[in-house]
Amino acid sequence: MKVAIIGPGALGCVFAVRLANANVQTTLVDHRTDRAARLNQNGIVVETARETLTENIPVITETPQKQDLVIVLVKAYATAGLSLPSNTPTLTLQNGLGNAETLCSLVGSQAVLAGVTSEAATLLAEGRVRHVASGRTLFGAWTSCSTEPAFTVLRDAGFDVELTDAPGQAIWQKTAINAGINPITALLDVPNGEILQIPEARQLMRDLVVEAVKVATTEGYRFDCSLVEYAEEVCSQTAENISSMLQDVRAGKKTEIDAISGVVVERAQVAALHTPRTKVVLQLVRGLEQRTKQA
Repeated sequence: MKVAIIGPGALGCVFAVRLANANVQTTLVDHRTDRAARLNQNGIVVETARETLTENIPVITETPQKQDLVIVLVKAYATAGLSLPSNTPTLTLQNGLGNAETLCSLVGSQAVLAGVTSEAATLLAEGRVRHVASGRTLFGAWTSCSTEPAFTVLRDAGFDVELTDAPGQAIWQKTAINAGINPITALLDVPNGEILQIPEARQLMRDLVVEAVKVATTEGYRFDCSLVEYAEEVCSQTAENISSMLQDVRAGKKTEIDAISGVVVERAQVAALHTPRTKVVLQLVRGLEQRTKQA
């Protein structure tokens, strides 16, 4: 089976190395020519608590044709600019809302698979990743794409993978959790677990999740558990993890705040809902991005 991974970030490297290690014909796609050359020369390293995996995976700058599966792991703001082969099964496991809809316009809705992953990884350096914790990868067909090939290849590579008939709900659920956790970690410069140790931060996280859930409810989604409690559980289970948003802030990169908190605010406005706390953290993280960019 031929699989192309789009994006050489922390999760892109984890998925690429794990698939290659399972003897899947894997290609990593990086839009930057200079970085692609270095990754080809140096290989990609994924560290876990038990082992270190090193793979020399082909890294190219354009998505190859005739793939059996394309996995999109670029930042949400880069999705619209991708050049992808049409009618090729394309799985998004990205953060935020709107990625699946964007991919539908690029490859056709019948080719889109969408979901979430709770694999936790930190980019230590270019092509070197610490796989902090394993987690579940949950996805399904956005409309009619066959899920079995993607499910099988990920399962056989050792991922904890599960199918769902409601990928939109899974994406909303993770977005609500991210909307609570990620902006606070970015603003306070703390790992996930520290939120639970700071009473004001913990309460703010709870309030942010509640606002996001209210917006999801207006779109017809209902959750079978308390996402506030789930967010606290995520913080506890990933206590040492540095959120992707904080990693971006520390690296002076653009964050995914617009695809997470920004879309929550936009959809709240459509539904005539007030999300005051989400709007404030959105503005603060945007301001942090500008300050980092100017530094």
